[in-house]
Amino acid sequence: MISTTSSTAEMVTQGKLQINGDENIEEKNSGRLGCFGWLLVLISLLFITATFPITIFMCVKIVKEYERAVIFRLGRITDRKPKGPGLFFVLPCTDTFVKVDLRTVSFDIPPQEILTRDSVTVSVDGVVYFRINCPISSVANVSNAHSSTRLLAQTTLRNVLGTKNLAELLSDREGISLSMQASLDDATDPWGITVERVEIKDVKLPQQLQRAMAAEAEATREARAKIISAEGEMNASRALKEASLIISESPSGLQLRYLQTLTSIAGEKNSTIIFPLPIDIMQNFMKRD
Repeated sequence: MISTTSSTAEMVTQGKLQINGDENIEEKNSGRLGCFGWLLVLISLLFITATFPITIFMCVKIVKEYERAVIFRLGRITDRKPKGPGLFFVLPCTDTFVKVDLRTVSFDIPPQEILTRDSVTVSVDGVVYFRINCPISSVANVSNAHSSTRLLAQTTLRNVLGTKNLAELLSDREGISLSMQASLDDATDPWGITVERVEIKDVKLPQQLQRAMAAEAEATREARAKIISAEGEMNASRALKEASLIISESPSGLQLRYLQTLTSIAGEKNSTIIFPLPIDIMQNFMKRD
């Protein structure tokens, strides 16, 4: 078993060394034009020299501060470093170049119908900010970096949100944005692209689900209100019980409470005044009859 594992590891190591060796050979040969290529370059230089006053305008190119130029000579990248900003020279017959914009680009992710982990269908859209940090990789490794990043952002949005519950989707937008940014950044790194920011713009729920959530929230608020009201009545009954015990210890305190009630009623400028009579006095009149 140990020998089998070691032999497998040796095979993997040899495979990696062979791949690395092939890549190094390809990198060494990528800058070589061959005899025929150098002959074409020499002919191009002779043509430029023969028609110097005219061809100078074809050889001088300008790129802006936020742009870089990737030069291809006979289909091969001439240098591992892009040209610019400013002036640079190309051979009119053998060289072509591609301008790459290094500014931050933003685009909207179209609304995506996503099924969450708890089987709820929602529509989610977002926005992505990215920029190109390696012009050569963005030209040589992908046919259209901007379009590929847009398509990958849509797929990543579906994959990330498909593993989340509805509650997580509504409450943890920042964590979802960071997870999407990390996934996109890792996937677009071979293309020379850096994803700077990802934001979830809007989460649209079905109308039936919105009504169900509103009814649930309303029921929760009503239950909380009833609990608070019951607790208030319980506290008030306890306070009244304590007050009645205190007043029962001093009968004159009840008369003072009557007078205090009359004072509060008279302060409101009412035409009707209610004067409470003690029950003891009424009992005396009833006995005489």
